[in-house]
Amino acid sequence: MSTRGHFTRRAVLKSGAGIAALSAIGAPAIVYGQSDVIRIGHLTPRTGFLGPLGEYAVMGVTLAVEEVNAAGGVLGRKLELLAEDSVNPSTAATKAERMIEREKVAAILGEISSASGLSISQVAGRNRTLFIQTGCNSDELRGKSCNKYMFHIEGANTMYVKAVGQALLLENMVKGKKWFGLTADYAFGHDLLRVTKKFAQENGGSFVGDELVPTDATDFSPFILKIRQARPDLVVSNLAGNQITNFIKQYSEYNLPFPIAGGGFDTAAAWGAPDSFAGIWPCIWHHTVASPSAQKFTDAFTKRWGKPPENQAWGDYLSVKVLAQAMAETKSTDSTALVKHLESGAKFDVMKGREGYFRNWDHQLIAEMYSIRPKAKNQQKDKWDILALGPAVPAGGQDLEIIAPTREENACTFPA
Repeated sequence: MSTRGHFTRRAVLKSGAGIAALSAIGAPAIVYGQSDVIRIGHLTPRTGFLGPLGEYAVMGVTLAVEEVNAAGGVLGRKLELLAEDSVNPSTAATKAERMIEREKVAAILGEISSASGLSISQVAGRNRTLFIQTGCNSDELRGKSCNKYMFHIEGANTMYVKAVGQALLLENMVKGKKWFGLTADYAFGHDLLRVTKKFAQENGGSFVGDELVPTDATDFSPFILKIRQARPDLVVSNLAGNQITNFIKQYSEYNLPFPIAGGGFDTAAAWGAPDSFAGIWPCIWHHTVASPSAQKFTDAFTKRWGKPPENQAWGDYLSVKVLAQAMAETKSTDSTALVKHLESGAKFDVMKGREGYFRNWDHQLIAEMYSIRPKAKNQQKDKWDILALGPAVPAGGQDLEIIAPTREENACTFPA
């Protein structure tokens, strides 16, 4: 989910060839032109404050489709990718409807904005078409707004907060501590603030202030001055997209003594502010994860795009591999059959220490998370190697579900 960092669109378009170029002018991006193909829709923000993450999403999904097709496709058929900018919730819904009704896609993958993810899921649900979302964090999408045809590669806000929370507890930064929150003013941020406050209260912490930040805000000085006045023990970011990068840069200029942590995070945020990055943050995946499949993906991505994968690239890449595996195992492209299979407890290599699976009652991918913090400069190998990955959460031997929302916390009832 959730984002972020300054990367030029031009650079990605040059490396992405036809797919990104077509998407940039508003036309569907087609990987193959054959008639006997399996069509897959891909929607993700390519512009705005989530745009930098969207570019990584496109690179990830493109590489995965190329790999699947190079290996012979699925059920003897090539995958055909239709990739477009989701723009906003209304446009995302319109494009999803067109992909399903006119383009006859077998499934839709992608999205980062929780608001747009909700609108796509509603279209997918009405049309009984599988939607695997890759970047929407809001617990609500797994709770009161859950959908029989929506599955979640991306971690829920609760998972992110509990992952970073374990590190904060070890650092004695919760019990008896005063927190000050900055929150992105849209669905994702509101939900993350709720989850963060819940964690603080349950573990003896409290908030002395919280501010909603417009998604188009670039000047954080008014908020930083409020932080200075409040003198908290910890500044908690519930920001998204390039908001995180901008805040980190500006906060460092004030040289305030209050440490930072985050409830949501994407690697691009740190890459966009390498000299300013500080604090403890949650992380769903990082290119230094020490599993054979993670390193194989990192090597392939780096060879294809000239830089290591960001965690959003991981999510969109994985969505294609999950879909292809489910189709192969069911010998079907029918969404109803695929949903049933994904609900069955099927295991997937999620490029971490343990395999992952989708829960049958809320369709959340259950897998390890991590915490992350700055790496000492004398240990950095290159400009991408600025983060130190913490141990997996949950730890080995612990139930993977202990960081996920419970039924009591986030009840989901699929419509009949």
